[in-house]
Amino acid sequence: MGQTAAAVFTVGMGVVKAKQEGAIGKYNQRNAERNAAVAEQEAIQIGKQTEFDIAMFDKQFRQTVGSAQVAVAKSGAVAGSGTAARIAESNALEAQLEKNVMNYNGKIAASRKREEAQFSRISGQMARQQARLAQISTISNTGTSLLKMRSPSNKTGSYNETNINAG
Repeated sequence: MGQTAAAVFTVGMGVVKAKQEGAIGKYNQRNAERNAAVAEQEAIQIGKQTEFDIAMFDKQFRQTVGSAQVAVAKSGAVAGSGTAARIAESNALEAQLEKNVMNYNGKIAASRKREEAQFSRISGQMARQQARLAQISTISNTGTSLLKMRSPSNKTGSYNETNINAG
């Protein structure tokens, strides 16, 4: 009767352990998926922030250009010719370059967040697979334990491993 109880206990603990390993794997995968969703949202926000920053830059640039034009007009110089034209052209090129840099940096940051999201998903899938392997190992070990319990010995008729090795 003792051996039957031990076998039932072994099977029961094996089942409980395998279920817990599965639950842990699912939890870790859900957590990784949540982290991936957060990173994707951050990528979207980075894109929106970049658009906002460029719009604010354009607004400030237009104000600066307007102020410069007023200053040129007050000075008596002819707007759109000579030095004033070269300065306006240089400022426009510099503004475009600045917008390109902001856009590039925003795209790079968003791309990194999307890569982080993908890595998080892969990590979650790996956690789930590791849990499945742990479940298989637990089931295998439980089966091995049961086989060792069931092997009869020559001397006493009991089913423990010490007697098996002695026999």
